[in-house]
Amino acid sequence: MIPAIKSFQGEGAPPYFRLRTALSYCAPLFVNGIALPFFPVWLAGLNFNDHEIGLVLAIPMVVRVLVTPIIAVLADHMTERADVLIWSGALSLLTAVALYWASDFWPVLLVYGIQGATYAPYVPVVESIAMSGVRRWGFDYGSMRVWGSITFILSTLLGGQLIGMWGGSTVLPVMVAGFILTTLMGFFAPRIGPTRRRNLPINLQSPTGSLRSPHLLITMIGVSIQQSSHAMLYTFASIYWHKLGFSGAQIAVLWSIGVAAEVMVFFLSKKLSRRFSAWTLIFFGASMCIVRWILFPINFGFFGYFVLQCFHSCTYACVHTGIQRRIVASVHETQESSAQGAYYFYNGMFLGLMTLASGYLYAWLDLASYYVMAGIAAFGLVMVIFAYGLQARTPAIGGGAHGVS
Repeated sequence: MIPAIKSFQGEGAPPYFRLRTALSYCAPLFVNGIALPFFPVWLAGLNFNDHEIGLVLAIPMVVRVLVTPIIAVLADHMTERADVLIWSGALSLLTAVALYWASDFWPVLLVYGIQGATYAPYVPVVESIAMSGVRRWGFDYGSMRVWGSITFILSTLLGGQLIGMWGGSTVLPVMVAGFILTTLMGFFAPRIGPTRRRNLPINLQSPTGSLRSPHLLITMIGVSIQQSSHAMLYTFASIYWHKLGFSGAQIAVLWSIGVAAEVMVFFLSKKLSRRFSAWTLIFFGASMCIVRWILFPINFGFFGYFVLQCFHSCTYACVHTGIQRRIVASVHETQESSAQGAYYFYNGMFLGLMTLASGYLYAWLDLASYYVMAGIAAFGLVMVIFAYGLQARTPAIGGGAHGVS
């Protein structure tokens, strides 16, 4: 076990903080890179119908958005937030093992729903630890977060190869291995003590607002609505590309290049943060999101969609980097996990609702449904602009519109 690092009392960062935090991102995103694209394949192997598969995948999404804020608040009051990662990883591992003995619909639904609850706080707590490193010692958020995205790409490619060789039965063993890794990373994650109630963050303006600040809540909701417009892409893009005649390898490349473009933004996030405010990153990313969905129904061919998938660097990564900086600028570290939990709640809630709606929209409007997604992204952007106006009228909360904000 990695020995606990004592609470920060003015000394330097814990040994290898950046490395240990980066690896803590890698573990859950390894699991996600397998589960998100391939767990439905395992369910199909159990002869579940489309309705049953959809329900099994939807229930954990609902459970996660309900459980995460509660656990996040508890994490803010714990001596060590990283202890949550151990329990989250270990309990999730038990549910993954239990799936070996679940082959009927209702047992699988129950066990996978429990897994949604146990696994829910892992990523938000890792995010809160990373943001504490940004606050206390001036670490670059993107240089830590980027390795999770790289791991997601590699695990997805690995999962595709394994399924190609041995079929969907390989999904569950790889998920179990992933949850073993997440549990181990819970011990390895940095121990930085409780959230600080004193001492100013390094190179950052001291936030005087709170999680209840109207501008922060509206910003998180607006960004979550904008992000939910990706639901149509996540649900039906592969089907659309397959109808266009793209091969499985070409579709895999299109998905991978989107995440690779996201990785590049995280690599450059420190330079981007010096040059652009958080508001600018969010405005730009949300605007590019509108353009992306307007162009998506047009058949550009493989190369055209390759370029269009690179927009993910703007529509997700720029916006995500911007909202994380807004959280840092708006709340004290004592509310860091709670803020991450709240953002995760809004994000999951709107994405879940839009995922459910996307099936009806696609059946009704076909490719024109992407124009609806453009409208959703525009509505989210309008909310963020409104939040910016609120923040500009209350400059004491979270600083001004420049610098870290």
